[in-house]
Amino acid sequence: MTVYKYVGRTKTGAPKKGTIDAANINAAITKLREKGINPRQIEESKSILHKDLNFVGGVKNQDFVIYCRQFATLIRAGVSIVESTNILARQTKNKPLKKALEEVEEDIRSGLSFSNATVKHPKVFPALFSNMMRSGEATGNIDDTLERLANTFEKQYNLKKKVQSTLTYPAVLLFVTILVVFFLLVYIVPTFVSSFEEMDAQLPMITIVTVAISDWLRDFWWIVILVIFTALGGFQFLYKSNKEFNYAVHYMMLKMPVLGPLLQRSTIARMTRTLSSLFSSAVPILQSLVIVEKVVGDPVVAKVMVEARESLEKGSTLTAPLEKSWLFPPLVTSMTSIGESTGSLDYMLEKIADFYETEVDRAVDTLKSLIEPLMILFLAVIVGFIVAAIMMPMFSLYEQI
Repeated sequence: MTVYKYVGRTKTGAPKKGTIDAANINAAITKLREKGINPRQIEESKSILHKDLNFVGGVKNQDFVIYCRQFATLIRAGVSIVESTNILARQTKNKPLKKALEEVEEDIRSGLSFSNATVKHPKVFPALFSNMMRSGEATGNIDDTLERLANTFEKQYNLKKKVQSTLTYPAVLLFVTILVVFFLLVYIVPTFVSSFEEMDAQLPMITIVTVAISDWLRDFWWIVILVIFTALGGFQFLYKSNKEFNYAVHYMMLKMPVLGPLLQRSTIARMTRTLSSLFSSAVPILQSLVIVEKVVGDPVVAKVMVEARESLEKGSTLTAPLEKSWLFPPLVTSMTSIGESTGSLDYMLEKIADFYETEVDRAVDTLKSLIEPLMILFLAVIVGFIVAAIMMPMFSLYEQI
């Protein structure tokens, strides 16, 4: 909302000035009159203190799911959309959502439809939400649409968290391994090296290599840190600004030998779940493909969605571009083809999503059971190499003594 400065008078004629939050100047005047203030002068505040410093880009998925379910309950209870929005805006603790709902309420009261009002807040209301709500308004099934949305977002959130939890463990263990190795090479190895030099011990090759690495790290540790931060910064910059690089990263991740199949199943489940929800809400198929292209979050899938849209525009089928893509197994293309021929595409896509969500659950459990011992073995090998480099000269010294 925008902050406006005003000067006016109360009903008793007393002068009054201050600030008020409103979506626009007309809404600010209306709010002031409702408070019994007749504004004589009103303008947008230029003060930095009144600027909206919101560092939170969007709304947490769990908060949005709760909002959808509460909204559906209020609509089913016969509460109007505008009143429901007002109630949810007052009770939510999420600041971005609260701010957006307050502005949506003002837009609805000024005559704008709910779906069109939410389009103004893309960081809070995803394109999937706005388009399904537009369809729900047209068919009069807003409560069912909201329940469907809540289920869709909830399943997508759970799926995302499962994949993240699988990837987080090896990443954390790798980070710990790097810290341990760095500590051993920089602080522990040099103390033994000085002892070996005093005793004039003949060092084996494994120790010579380890000592050389240790000496280099002690002298040029700052180069390692600089390279790491430069690489991370460069990667992030290219990932966000270069579409070809972004596509290549996602492509390679999906092609990875172990994690690739997990990410592939997760992507298919997310895509088919979204498409099924849109089709069930009677959103036109071409528009649905555009929405999926934007919200799926994977440029590899987005490219296939573009090809699918072009295929449909030429009079072909949705299945044709899916069959050409290596990303989609025969199960997906076969069930999609059956859905197209029988007119039950939304049902078939939902079943595909259910199947692959179950597959992701199984893959996550399997990977967790495999990754833990593998990462521990990796840590043991790295640390064992350094320990062996230290112990071998000591054993040779003991033999000489």
